[in-house]
Order: sequence, then C-alpha cells, then structure tokens
Amino acid sequence: MNDQKSRVCPVSQCKFLGFTFWGKYLRWHPKALAKFKHEVRRLTGRSWGVSMETKIRELSIYLRGWINYFGIANQYQQCVDLDHWIRRRIHMCYWKQWRKPRTKIRNLLHLGVPLKLAISCGMTSKGYWYSARTEGIHRGLNDAYLAAQGLLSLRTRWVEIHYGK
Repeated sequence: MNDQKSRVCPVSQCKFLGFTFWGKYLRWHPKALAKFKHEVRRLTGRSWGVSMETKIRELSIYLRGWINYFGIANQYQQCVDLDHWIRRRIHMCYWKQWRKPRTKIRNLLHLGVPLKLAISCGMTSKGYWYSARTEGIHRGLNDAYLAAQGLLSLRTRWVEIHYGK
C-alpha cells in the first residue's frame, strides 16, 4: 500500500483546455494567457519586415480565433486590458516603421493631429514603447483608424459573444 498522499490540486490551479475555475467563474489559465501574449508579441514584432497591412491582417486572424475560443470565460476587464496592450503594440510598430522625425510629423499631420502636438511627438528622443502611449499617437492612430485598417477588438467581440449582436 502506498503511503504517499495523492496529489490533488485545488480547482483554481487545475488547467483544462486552457481554462481554470475561480470560484464559480470560468477563467483563462495563466499559461494560456502567457502563450497568447507571446504570439501577439511575435505578430507585432518591430523587426518583422512586413507591411502594417499584413501585420494587422495576421494579428486579426489570430485574435478572432483566440477570442472565439476563449471568449466564453468571464473576463471582460481582462479583454479591455489586452485590447489596450495590443493597440499600444500596434502604435509602437507604426512608430518604428515611420523612423525619421520628419516622416513621423508628416504622418501624424496627415492623420489629423494638431501641428504643435505632432512636432512634440515626432521630435521626441524616447523609445518606441514609451512613445506609443503619447497623446499625439493616440489621436492619430485612434481606435476608429485601427478598426478601419482591419484590427479586431477583443472587447467588442467578447460583448458580442456574451450579449449577442
């Protein structure tokens, strides 16, 4: 007879098909979320030398499949937070692609950002990730613009899954 205690994990630590339970709620398992973030980082990498159109298309395909599977979990706020993080990654990619201050300023002006704000954003010496959260980039590359480019919103899709269209 074995004297070892059987290893029973609490329900909140068990993983099944990428999900776990937290009380009576279905949640994403931390490993599933880490895998998701790793894939988004790969698809929005600054050094991936493809057009932004291709990046956004590939990212939207992945996001659609992921949220259609994992959207049944009760994690609305997490979807909102991931949406903000993904949009910041996209902003960073645009900022890296534009490279030179003159190009940054010209593109921000083209997107409707006021001249003074475009100049202050375009002339910054801060890094891509830091710059991705500035007001000028948020005004130019807003949610409506990114949706027009084809980027899927996790928040919107989560609401559609839970409350219908």
